[in-house]
Amino acid sequence: MDDSIKPLREEDADPDPLKQFAAWFREAGDAGIEGPEAMAVATATPDAAPSVRMVLMKHFDERGFVFYTNYESRKGQELLANPRAALLFHWTVLGRQVRIEGPAERLGAEESSVYIRSRPRGSQLSALASPQSQPVESRAELERLVAELTALHESGELPLPEHWGGIRVRPERYEFWQHRSDRLHDRLVYTPREGGWAIGRLAP
Repeated sequence: MDDSIKPLREEDADPDPLKQFAAWFREAGDAGIEGPEAMAVATATPDAAPSVRMVLMKHFDERGFVFYTNYESRKGQELLANPRAALLFHWTVLGRQVRIEGPAERLGAEESSVYIRSRPRGSQLSALASPQSQPVESRAELERLVAELTALHESGELPLPEHWGGIRVRPERYEFWQHRSDRLHDRLVYTPREGGWAIGRLAP
């Protein structure tokens, strides 16, 4: 075992997986990892065809993990038809991964609007203009759409996009993975039980 790597033992793990995640997330930031909030989001169609992409987690709390998207995008449509998702955080410097699985739901319009209004104006324009995941003729076509919106709304607040907002994934399963030498990695899984969470160990 590499002595610089702290093992992941059941007795050291927080009984609350959200607190365990918060501790690891904080340590990822402290380690200087660029974009520790970057995560893979996997979705699937009703007939179980999977797809995955990288997004940025914008918030997490006891209600779940939140990211934002165009609801008419591929992931938005897949989550509408099959409202479950799997998340993956991978922090290479620390030799750590966190996997999260659970049902997904759209945020209410008011909650989404607070975040939308906090974004730079250019990002708001792009969200309004882009038909995310749909075919476009060219980069120039995208830039033309943004330019038209910019001219239409030269001043004042931009309209809120009806097709864009937050998704919250409510964890039903967490897995914390810690690199160890010789592939004998530590894997602790949290699953719900009455009054809290059960912690188990998986073979690497």
